Amino acid sequence: MARWEPDPRGRLLDAALALFGEQGYDRTTAAQIAERAGLTKATLFRLFADKREILFQGQAATVDTVRRVVGDAPDDLDGAALVEAVLDALVAEHVPEQQAVGAAIAELTASSEALRERAVHKRFVITEALEHALRSRLQDDARAAVLAWAAVRAYYDGFDRWTVAAPGADLRPLVAEELAHLRAAAADPAVRTG
Repeated sequence: MARWEPDPRGRLLDAALALFGEQGYDRTTAAQIAERAGLTKATLFRLFADKREILFQGQAATVDTVRRVVGDAPDDLDGAALVEAVLDALVAEHVPEQQAVGAAIAELTASSEALRERAVHKRFVITEALEHALRSRLQDDARAAVLAWAAVRAYYDGFDRWTVAAPGADLRPLVAEELAHLRAAAADPAVRTG
């Protein structure tokens, strides 16, 4: 009998990244990923709907963080402060080892239409969750929509820069720079007046 090993999700992610890198996304099967991870195909499908979901497994945790941070924030925080609190919480969840994983996933996503579609869906789900949470707090649908879009855009643009930065780079200032850039663009009179 095989010895039980912890972290099946992490093992499946490692196996998927290795196999996708060796064979390409389309030529890799769920069965191959499960075998490489030392798991059964049934275990893979118990944890993930399909092989794509292995790469996007952080979506639920990100949505939970967004909702929790906005819901638990002090009542006196305005929309901008809520966005900063959410971004701080999202950045704090990343460890340095995720930089290389993020780079590998970004490279795979760029090479696969199915993965690009899934990445867009993930961003939409996170933006929608943040917008809904902000709407409940701010009671202003338009402001909640704009803040949610800007926050998620800043987070992902900063994350994309992080994946190609020198190993060990700090994600926090990259996200902050992206948010500042979006704020400056929104404040530009030429942007507001067309």
